[in-house]
Amino acid sequence: QVQLVESGGGLVQAGGSLRLSCAASGRTFSSNAMGWFRQAPGKEREFVATITWTNSTSYADSVKGRFTISRDNAKNTVYLQMNSLKPEDTAVYYCAASNLRIRVTGRGSYAYWGQGTQVTVSS
Repeated sequence: QVQLVESGGGLVQAGGSLRLSCAASGRTFSSNAMGWFRQAPGKEREFVATITWTNSTSYADSVKGRFTISRDNAKNTVYLQMNSLKPEDTAVYYCAASNLRIRVTGRGSYAYWGQGTQVTVSS
C-alpha cells in the first residue's frame, strides 16, 4: 500500500522559512515525478511545484524564487524549502506522486496523495 506522509508544517511569521518533507512508502518513486500542491480555506487545490526523476523542476509563479523543491531518491523523500513566506502562503500543503516521469502541474496527473500538513504564516 502506497503512503505519502508530509511533515514540517507549522506557524511562522511573515518573512520566515519552513521546510516540508514527504516520505513515501509502499513503492519507490525514484523514476516518477513528485509534486507539492496547496489548498487555502475556500479555495481550490493549486499547484505549487514539481520535480522529475532527472531533477527538472517547475514552479507556480506565486512561489518562484522563494520555494525550492528537491528529492532524495535513496530516502524516497521529496522536500519543499519555503523562504520569504507571506500570509497568502497559508494553506494545507499536500505531497503528490505521479506515475509519469515528466513535469506535471495538473492534479489529475498525480495518482497518490498525502493527507496534508498545515502551514500558517502570520503577518
